[in-house]
Amino acid sequence: MATATVQERPQEAHTLSGRARRIAFLTIALGMLLSALDSTVVSTALPTIVGDLGGGDHVSWVVTSYLLAQTVVTAVIGKFGDQFGRKPIFQLSVAMFIIGSALCGMAQDMGWLIGSRAIQGLGAGGLTVTATALIADIIPLRERGRYQGSLGAVFGITTVLGPLLGGFFTDNLSWRWVFYINVPLALVVIVVAGRTLPSVRAQGRQSIDYLGMLLITIGASCLVLATSWGGTTHPWGSPTIIGLFAGGAVGLAAFVLVERRAVEPILPMRLFRHRVFWTCCALSFVVGFAMMGSITFLPTFLQYVNGVSATASGVRMLPMVLGLMATAITSGNIVSRTGHYKIFPVVGTPVIALGLVLLSRLDETTSVLQEALSMFVLGLGIGASMQVLTIIVQNTVAYRDLGVATSAVTFFRTLGGAFGAAVFGSLYSNFLSGRLPEAIAATRGAVTPTDATTPSALHDLPDRVIQPVVHAYAESIGHVFAWAAPVALLGLLLALMIPQVALRHGLQPGATDLGEGFGMPESSSAEERLASRIARLVYADHGRPVADILQDADVGLDEGRTWALLQVHGRNREGQPASLSGIARAHRVPPILLQPAFESLLRSGHLGGSLAQLTMTETGAETMRALGEYFRQWILARLDGIDSVEAPTVDAAIQRITQRLLQEIAESDQEPVAVSS
Repeated sequence: MATATVQERPQEAHTLSGRARRIAFLTIALGMLLSALDSTVVSTALPTIVGDLGGGDHVSWVVTSYLLAQTVVTAVIGKFGDQFGRKPIFQLSVAMFIIGSALCGMAQDMGWLIGSRAIQGLGAGGLTVTATALIADIIPLRERGRYQGSLGAVFGITTVLGPLLGGFFTDNLSWRWVFYINVPLALVVIVVAGRTLPSVRAQGRQSIDYLGMLLITIGASCLVLATSWGGTTHPWGSPTIIGLFAGGAVGLAAFVLVERRAVEPILPMRLFRHRVFWTCCALSFVVGFAMMGSITFLPTFLQYVNGVSATASGVRMLPMVLGLMATAITSGNIVSRTGHYKIFPVVGTPVIALGLVLLSRLDETTSVLQEALSMFVLGLGIGASMQVLTIIVQNTVAYRDLGVATSAVTFFRTLGGAFGAAVFGSLYSNFLSGRLPEAIAATRGAVTPTDATTPSALHDLPDRVIQPVVHAYAESIGHVFAWAAPVALLGLLLALMIPQVALRHGLQPGATDLGEGFGMPESSSAEERLASRIARLVYADHGRPVADILQDADVGLDEGRTWALLQVHGRNREGQPASLSGIARAHRVPPILLQPAFESLLRSGHLGGSLAQLTMTETGAETMRALGEYFRQWILARLDGIDSVEAPTVDAAIQRITQRLLQEIAESDQEPVAVSS
């Protein structure tokens, strides 16, 4: 999580246009696709991986190591991008992802695969955060919503495609191709990124909280290891497990002390004084716990108990994803329109618990329809509880904490996912180890331990023979979901503690695409987040507010001449020549239609030179300053929730954003407003 420190950029988004911008965006989108896809693509391949490599006791760590590494790197990667440039950090993240993917595909045992997944997770975290930040570098404010929506759709759709693609590669090639396929695609991303992405970095040296990053890594890793190994690899009371719990507690306590003194902390401790913030973070942890835990082990149930292929298990998980999509996007939009948010997590968390209870009752005799309905209910609950937490935090924290607070919600959700996969895995291993040997013995040699560890081998045998083994798997996984249900009810207690406060009007973000609905990480820069919201406000209703501002601003010019003055102002600021013919050509209109307005500005002294070489005069510059001030006041009047302490910081940011907006209006290739003499 980068902090909300505002840094003015030496290069603005409009330096890329047309085909170059589209290619750059596709490069970023492909990077995001690779990162987001590998969070879920491995789930349907896990049963086959266990059958090939063994190590079923540690299978959850294939997911956990990836999520944990991704969680840690997203906490600081934004600062690295600011300091060293987002383009090289993006390329470095892709390179790390390639190395991790190649090593995963070559894995010869479970330990090798788990370590390689951690490397892959480091690259994936860098890709996700840097991709969202790069959008601010290459896309103008007026178009950013559309491009962010497309990027968000990529993020959301991968939740659907991941299990399907993982199953397809596993069934038709090998589980190793789940990872190998990343290598050529990522190589293309590196090469194209070198050619198309601009080199932009913030001014000034960033303060990076290395010690905080180290301590949160140690603390979280120790606790996840303790919950994963406890009762499986080591007894709960063993020195190893006790030591891990103690190490985790010490690491997190030291992290808190360091964050209280850090210049720019990863997670400012002052945020936890606000009940809205800490309850949302805690609830985000619970939602991530339930989501990743269930996504990880549902394919195991479908393949071992139902005997379906890896591809079919991905298809059968679609009801959960559809339920999640429906309530995530719907709840986000309703909250944005009404400002009432508490009802969604209050209803959503018990629905999650209900979904887990329904899943716990599934067995080898359950119908496909009942399975689908159970997964759909779970998805509805997760979706209703997830997106609104981001909206609540964004609209209740101070402006200076906007970026870091939003990142914190994502941080805790991903961390919850890592814990969920680890805890679900530990429970699964405990339950199965107590049932599987007895079930195999009941088959009287018809099923060997090797047969029982691979779904395809198991279901090649007659149903009556494998029934005890299938029942052992069904009962074990059912117990896992049953134990997870109380965690969701804990989420209900947290949801009831969230106070209902008035959300800011005018600048509220809504879940308008799949990515926002799935909680896609956003740029950690508070100013860029503010700029995106203001752009949505200014360019609403097909840009109608812009026309209203130009018409209502009392600068001594009508709308047409104001627009004409903006054309010269924007070009002069960029050091470009301004001429009647050039401006007419840029807007695809005959010069004679624009000529009266420019001649009028020459006569009034707002412009100097001639129609062939137009320049700003002091009178024109003063008019532009007045227009900028009106624009700034118009925005401030619609930006509530700013206290007196942070108002100067916000005001300075809005001044910069206003200049960017005015420049973009001048450069817009849309039809010009009506121009009169």
